[in-house]
Amino acid sequence: MEYLTDSADRTPGHILCCECGVPISPNPANICVACLRSKVDISQGIPKQVSISFCKQCQRYFQPPGTWVPCALESRELLALCLKRIKAPLSKVRLVDAGFVWTEPHSKRLKVKLTIQKEVMNGAILQQVFVVDYIVQPQMCGDCHRVEAKDFWKAVVQVRQKTLHKKTFYYLEQLILKYGMHQNTLRIKEIHDGLDFYYSSKQHAQKMVEFLQCTVPCRHKASQRLISQDIHSNTYNYKSTFSVEIVPICKDNVVCLSPKLAQSLGNMNQICVCIRVTSAIHLIDPNTLQVADIDGSTFWSHPFNSLCHPKQLEEFIVMECSIVRDLKRSAGAGMISKKHILGEVWVQKTSEMNTDKQYFCRTHLGHLLNPGDLVLGFDLANCNLNDEHVNKMNSDRVPDVVLIKKNYDRTKRQRRRNWKLKELARDKENMDTDDERQYQDFLEDLEEDEAIRKNVNIYRDSTIPVESDTDDEGAPRISLAEMLEDLHISQDATGEEGESMMTQ
Repeated sequence: MEYLTDSADRTPGHILCCECGVPISPNPANICVACLRSKVDISQGIPKQVSISFCKQCQRYFQPPGTWVPCALESRELLALCLKRIKAPLSKVRLVDAGFVWTEPHSKRLKVKLTIQKEVMNGAILQQVFVVDYIVQPQMCGDCHRVEAKDFWKAVVQVRQKTLHKKTFYYLEQLILKYGMHQNTLRIKEIHDGLDFYYSSKQHAQKMVEFLQCTVPCRHKASQRLISQDIHSNTYNYKSTFSVEIVPICKDNVVCLSPKLAQSLGNMNQICVCIRVTSAIHLIDPNTLQVADIDGSTFWSHPFNSLCHPKQLEEFIVMECSIVRDLKRSAGAGMISKKHILGEVWVQKTSEMNTDKQYFCRTHLGHLLNPGDLVLGFDLANCNLNDEHVNKMNSDRVPDVVLIKKNYDRTKRQRRRNWKLKELARDKENMDTDDERQYQDFLEDLEEDEAIRKNVNIYRDSTIPVESDTDDEGAPRISLAEMLEDLHISQDATGEEGESMMTQ
């Protein structure tokens, strides 16, 4: 009789553990897993508790020998940083898996679960799982030490504008916040005619200068001062200063161009109104609606100044208003604005209502004005204009009145404004009481000009109820779709209150 069995039905035999006598499958050590673990600990030599340094000011972890890196909780970067702290002991075993064990964010503890393998007794491979505790210890990094010292800096960017109104600076502040250009600053100091940005390295200051050249028309100069030197190692320590001058023209300024510049811009009139200042100066001719953009290099080649001070704005009431339909354009004329309508108006000063004196002028606000509306403008007929280009002009070419913008009830606009802006945290000194009025002017410009508004982060103010986009007077307002929700993140990785360069 023959006994034949299929190879698939064969099962391996069992042996007894040489230590405890439990039946086990054969292995090179002939010992069960429990006995093998009791005799051999493959995690021996790997520390179970490790300290890791964390800077609360800048939210960075210390990576030896001298680097501070930003890492989020339970991120790959933080896990790699933790494993590098025990890299030498881990080189003796095979790392199979690693992952975080959840801990409270404010516990100042990080737990990493490791799975390792190692060959033991006669080629047997043993796998073990254990947890390494990382104690997060607060330590201030070198950069934050310099920030706290307040006086340490290697480069400063001095931004200046020789004007009496700060509209351009308010716009520039919002651009800096939007693109995060304030993050590398040690200190921001505000003075009467500009801002000073202090940096710990020259490279950060140069980056700021390049940003300013792309956002506002300006020019700059660089200088440096020798602080110390080492003749043996041939090293020098300098402090660098970058002086940035912004063009002295703001929104709603009335300017007089030189004849050569006006001719190069399409034979436009010399008296123009600045409708906005972004990366260039945007001008409009109130007599023809012709527009032109002047960049920084063109301005410094053919400089011009504002004819009137913002405080010289006077209030007029519109007596008559008619739209100019057919306008004859001269040869070589430039672009015409599509957002404005040319109008001819008769206006009278609200301070001269007891007289019959009225003024006639052309304006680019024909689409906004109706009889009885209030409008702000400059009275050039009764103003002492001290400008070299105006003095050479024919008096018939100088308008009596230049209208700037329609006037609305400011108190009602402030009360119904359901949005807000963020501000840079900066040191202020010798602040003028006129700053609040200028800031309100800037907020009104944002409501009236969509081109400026699209470059600014506007946040919804939840304390003000949401209403319609326009009020009873027709004053422009910002729609809810253009606003961002204001998020507050107040705790860092260790549960402490984090510091930010932005305040509300």
